[in-house]
Amino acid sequence: MERLNQTSSVSEFILLGLSSRPEDQKPLFILFLIIYLVTIAGNLLIILAIHSDPQLHTPMYFFLSVLSFTDIWYTTTIVPKMLVDFLLEKKTISYAGCLTQMHFIYALGNIDSCLLVVMAFDRYVAICDPFHYVTIMSHRRCVLMVAFSCSLPHFHSLLHILLLNQLTFCDSNIIHHFLCDLSPLIKLSCTPTFVNEIVLMTEASAFLVTPFLCIIFSYIRILLAVLKIPSAAGKCKAFSTCGSHLTVVTLFYGSIFYVYLQPVSTYTVRDHMATTVHTILSSMLNPFIYSLRNKDLKQGLRKLVGRRHLQAATS
Repeated sequence: MERLNQTSSVSEFILLGLSSRPEDQKPLFILFLIIYLVTIAGNLLIILAIHSDPQLHTPMYFFLSVLSFTDIWYTTTIVPKMLVDFLLEKKTISYAGCLTQMHFIYALGNIDSCLLVVMAFDRYVAICDPFHYVTIMSHRRCVLMVAFSCSLPHFHSLLHILLLNQLTFCDSNIIHHFLCDLSPLIKLSCTPTFVNEIVLMTEASAFLVTPFLCIIFSYIRILLAVLKIPSAAGKCKAFSTCGSHLTVVTLFYGSIFYVYLQPVSTYTVRDHMATTVHTILSSMLNPFIYSLRNKDLKQGLRKLVGRRHLQAATS
């Protein structure tokens, strides 16, 4: 905390939020409360269904359960603070609290990104090398991939927090956003931000683009393998196992690229909607996307709900 005080004369920031109009605050509070509750409930159901159904104890569903767990914490890092701010006239966050929120937003968001790569690799092995699938996707290897996916993003996030902590904020403490994000914070600095912007446009972009390219490469190989399948039914079955993942990838990366692959100086309030998509809406929609398009998961959810009803009836 001593270091924080030395590098900034600003002790807190003011978050302008999604809207400054008083009449919008209660409707926004109700909307995002519903989104948050649906997100928590949906992802918890996915985790419980996978945990309780032995048929879902496969690498694909193991990765999905970790993704759901991450999405719960990702949303929790952002939405509760938003809900409090909707009810307060002055929407403030401490300097240390802002950096802490930003660290977990970037870390958890990039964990999602890494997990999507791991899930793409799982589909690639299942379709392109099915005879060695059990050997390649062993439980030990799956755990190691998840451990790597969950640890590396924290170092990436820490780099940006440490660089940001070297800046001085002395002119304004108003953030034109509903959360603490790098681009609007860098714009507030009254000291040179050249290093921060270079790192943001190089290392951060590479950290975003590299996983995406790995996913694209996996799906190109999958497409080439599927096209060799002689029967139309076989092709449809192969593509059906990838449909949900591709939908999530498009939703997640589309909004992220729109926001972050641009110079800091061009960042505007219009980017709020895209930020909302990849930080909040994607976490809410993921359980629906995966469950509606997956027969095994829908069956697992039915078993879970049926088991709960049975327990309630007998108790």
